[in-house]
Amino acid sequence: MVEKKKEVKLTEKMYDILLKPIITEKTTFVAEQGKIVFSVRSDATKTDIKNAIEKIYGVVVKSVNITKKTGKVKRFKGIMGSTSDVKKAYITLEEGHNIDIMAGAK
Repeated sequence: MVEKKKEVKLTEKMYDILLKPIITEKTTFVAEQGKIVFSVRSDATKTDIKNAIEKIYGVVVKSVNITKKTGKVKRFKGIMGSTSDVKKAYITLEEGHNIDIMAGAK
């Protein structure tokens, strides 16, 4: 029995799920393995992220892995504060698909 994939429409929420691509030294090494790293909303699920990537960029996503980093408590001139929580999505694309994140950069 073959399951039919449910068609998902492009919505404004999909643009809100993906906050920004993360471009660091570590993510460039990961990009050599065919993975892309995005900062995503803290309430986003793997399915939401997969649907957003597929609809916005027109690629086929193989898998989505998520990491959460909680913010650290910091002290600045005697005043306590904290850094922001970050949720990252490591997206693996199918063979033959890629996303050029640096397309518009000068």
